[in-house]
Amino acid sequence: MPRRSALKLPLLLAAGAALTAVPRASAAPSRWSAERANAWYQQQGWLVGANYIPSNAINQLEMFGPTTYDPKRIDAELRLAQQIGFNSIRVFLHDLLWAQDHAGFQARLAQFVTIAASRGIKPLFVLFDSCWNPHPALGPQTAPWPGVHNSGWVQSPGADRIDDPSYAPVLHDYVTGVISQFRSDDRVLGWDVWNEPDNPAREYRKFERKDKQQVVAALLPQVFEWARSVDPAQPLTSGVWQEDADLTSGGGTISSTQLNSSDVITFHSYAPPADFETRIGALAALGRPILCTEYLARTKGSTVEGILPIAKRHNVAAYNWGFVAGRTQTYLPWDSWDHPYTAAPKLWFSDLLQPDGSPYRNSEIQTIQQLAGRGGAA
Repeated sequence: MPRRSALKLPLLLAAGAALTAVPRASAAPSRWSAERANAWYQQQGWLVGANYIPSNAINQLEMFGPTTYDPKRIDAELRLAQQIGFNSIRVFLHDLLWAQDHAGFQARLAQFVTIAASRGIKPLFVLFDSCWNPHPALGPQTAPWPGVHNSGWVQSPGADRIDDPSYAPVLHDYVTGVISQFRSDDRVLGWDVWNEPDNPAREYRKFERKDKQQVVAALLPQVFEWARSVDPAQPLTSGVWQEDADLTSGGGTISSTQLNSSDVITFHSYAPPADFETRIGALAALGRPILCTEYLARTKGSTVEGILPIAKRHNVAAYNWGFVAGRTQTYLPWDSWDHPYTAAPKLWFSDLLQPDGSPYRNSEIQTIQQLAGRGGAA
């Protein structure tokens, strides 16, 4: 999840840093037609869920690491998600886990999908991410920084590997290997190939590569191409996130690459309801299904009660940020990076449930259950 700034963030043109050593697919299947995408979406019903990471994991590496993966906790927390009425979750993966031991990583993914399916929940998997720490590392992860929002989240691929020719085949095999594992599995909802690829990770600006956006702009089309070469039964996407991003499908920017390459349109909005609805109207012109894969920033006016009824009315899928409060500490606001909190604020920023699984706000859970048309059953 990004840190939002009031400043306008430029969308840079793709330039240089082409990964010529990266294998490229030939005669890859084409992007889904709008008709195929809409037919797929109609079969799903209204999708509602959360961005999910177990409360005892600080990032993607800890969630799926060989010594920290916790299927019992995952099952218990997804049972709560089922009771609320969620039918989908958005889940971040990481290339280093593939590089470390792809067979073990795939076994954990297979178990995770089975657990989710037993709770009637389909994961939308995220393969790469440009947010937060640009230098991920395997092994024990850092403890949460006291009073700071999402202090342990890491980018994928990291700055040291994103254009390393010797590592490029690993990135290719990670994308094609993970998607191939589930390419015909209807328990998996889809593939979000890159989270916020043009996010400059402001909190880590001293450690970010100066050419990061140019490198990402060159790699993103190839990632879509690798994913497309597998010809999965699930759609591909990458969500536009900047509030001032060009939402047309014209060429020349990272956001246009996302829109032109996605089978279904995804976007992020932490804005109040009126702005959220305006965003939907702009994206609707593209004629494809729309999924909001991140929302919920209570202090900025993005709330469950304000956003979800609009999403349901427009048949837009909606995934709030955060589920059970835990090591990510995303109940704290973005500005905690500048001013760490000494205690949890009275008004949480994100997350839905207390660490013990009880609701932060009963009214939010009631809203979700009512709009989902179910809940309470386990």
